[in-house]
Amino acid sequence: MTTATAGGQREHAGGAGPGPLAAARLIATDIKLAHSIFALPFAVFAAFLAGPRRGDGAGEWQRFAWKLAIIVLCMVLARTWAMLVNRLVDRDIDAQNARTERRVFASGRLGVRAGWAVAGACAAGFVLAAGLFWVFFGNPWPVYLSGPVLAWIAFYSFTKRFTALCHVFLGGALAASPLAAALAIDPAALADVPALWWLAGFVLVWVAGFDVIYALQDEAFDRARGLASIPARVGPVGARWISRGLHGLALAALAGAWRTEERLGVLFGAGVVVVAALLVMEHVIVARNARQGPPGGAAISMAFFTLNGVVSCVLGVLGCVDLLV
Repeated sequence: MTTATAGGQREHAGGAGPGPLAAARLIATDIKLAHSIFALPFAVFAAFLAGPRRGDGAGEWQRFAWKLAIIVLCMVLARTWAMLVNRLVDRDIDAQNARTERRVFASGRLGVRAGWAVAGACAAGFVLAAGLFWVFFGNPWPVYLSGPVLAWIAFYSFTKRFTALCHVFLGGALAASPLAAALAIDPAALADVPALWWLAGFVLVWVAGFDVIYALQDEAFDRARGLASIPARVGPVGARWISRGLHGLALAALAGAWRTEERLGVLFGAGVVVVAALLVMEHVIVARNARQGPPGGAAISMAFFTLNGVVSCVLGVLGCVDLLV
């Protein structure tokens, strides 16, 4: 049973709420853990860029494998923290939006206290996992920077309240992942491997570009409630052109990564071509959908989730294979 609150939320009445397993399932469904695919392949690729070279001994590769496992754990914990903060601080806004009103905190299916408890546990787990690099590998930088990283990736959740550049802040949050992964593998790589910075630049403008597309769904809602977004600021036509421009910059950054890293050859180059084709397809789908009226769920799902998931997997896999073979 639920009762409505003044903020548009619903709170459970007359019950203790879902148990721990049910709550975990609700959270995993709501924050869509599968969408870690947007950033995780780039973190793995960056780790390979910063990691051992062909011909290094088995011991080096074994150490690298352990570091990579910790990086993946950190990625999952950090993303869960950031997404939970987003859902929690936006719960009143989400409750007023027909597209988001069924999110677990907006609908009251899960209590705010439980959400913050899980978010805090993920943040603590992230700091502890980052500390493993110091304990086992003598690298203190991940734990030194764990607090600022958690603050930075959570900050995006507040930006829509005051700047239309919120999409760029989201891109910056995900762009931290390849740099953080490289730092965890070998801090010197940030100075020695320029391709890492090109890769981070690609992630920043690529994510910003597709987040502008995603925000087209909420253009009218954002404008009516005074929320900042590029579609609300410049309208759908202008927003689509800005997204195209951002993705043009993304392809330029990707070419920069390819040209500055001698270990990246034909395979990664083919990946750049595939990504260019996928981004063009993404904008064709959005343009066709725009002729039919406000953006629909199926078109946005294809353009935002499916194609961009393929982009990250193609670049991550082909980049790693190119470095290895």
